Amino acid sequence: MAGESDLTTLLRSMHPIARDGDYVYALWPHGKALEGGVEAAVREAEGLTVVLRREEAERLGLSYDFVAAWITLQVHSALEAVGLTAAVSSALTAAGISCNVLAGFHHDHLLVPSAERGNAMQVLELLGQGVMLRTETPADRGEVLELTASAFSISPVTGLPVEGIPAEVKLLQELFHCDAYLPEFSIVAEIGGEIVGHVISTRGWISSPGRDGDLPLLGLGPISVQPHLQRRGIGSALLRETARRAENAGEPGIALLGSTEYYPHFGYLPARELGVSAPEAAWGDHFQLLPLKAWPDGASGTFRYATPFQTP
Repeated sequence: MAGESDLTTLLRSMHPIARDGDYVYALWPHGKALEGGVEAAVREAEGLTVVLRREEAERLGLSYDFVAAWITLQVHSALEAVGLTAAVSSALTAAGISCNVLAGFHHDHLLVPSAERGNAMQVLELLGQGVMLRTETPADRGEVLELTASAFSISPVTGLPVEGIPAEVKLLQELFHCDAYLPEFSIVAEIGGEIVGHVISTRGWISSPGRDGDLPLLGLGPISVQPHLQRRGIGSALLRETARRAENAGEPGIALLGSTEYYPHFGYLPARELGVSAPEAAWGDHFQLLPLKAWPDGASGTFRYATPFQTP
């Protein structure tokens, strides 16, 4: 059966599946007959490169550096199809995930860093919906502010239409230009080049009388998704991408003010359980924290957002 060549169809039906276990690249000993569970091989002038399970490479005494997860795109793509590899590579690159591609007769296979298995699967599943995540740029500002106005046209507190420009728009404008703005933590979601979601995290601090200096961490918000695309996983993807970037950057945690039903699904806890007080006591358990690997033992104190949050 002829493979699919239409890019839109390929993306919507690629159905990525991650194999169990880890895989590695190794150089096969010169002159030795192939044996064992070799999954793929490429002959070059310098020698024969093989891809095989990590435990098999160790059994055969082969050395390796790169440890990968193997993801297969289940769609039967034509070998002459244009754009699939570029779209997949671009989406993974935008998420900071390296990718090695193996093209088989029936399917394309991706080898990504083993530690990024879950993140890569999320990126690919979003790409199948036409969604791509990337870092916001100054050229995006107008579109992001329009998105924010649309997302907050109905008050999340009262459920009623907002008169005039939502306060979140003014807040976001100020965050873009304040000292606490962190470019890598301003992330947009795109569909077909149109920005449909955005989240920003800016520098915040925990002040403690007993600590020598403030503990820096992230303050998340606002987060916006186009109203007609809400509850389709875009907001969830933005939250997970923020946590991934924060973990990779060595941030100790992320603070936010939000729903006590929604955010715990992403690991957020009432901040008071971690010894951290909200800027305003009335926020109660709605003020939450996501502790990351760098969260220090015994951290406590009162959280302080960037200056624009404190402006009436």
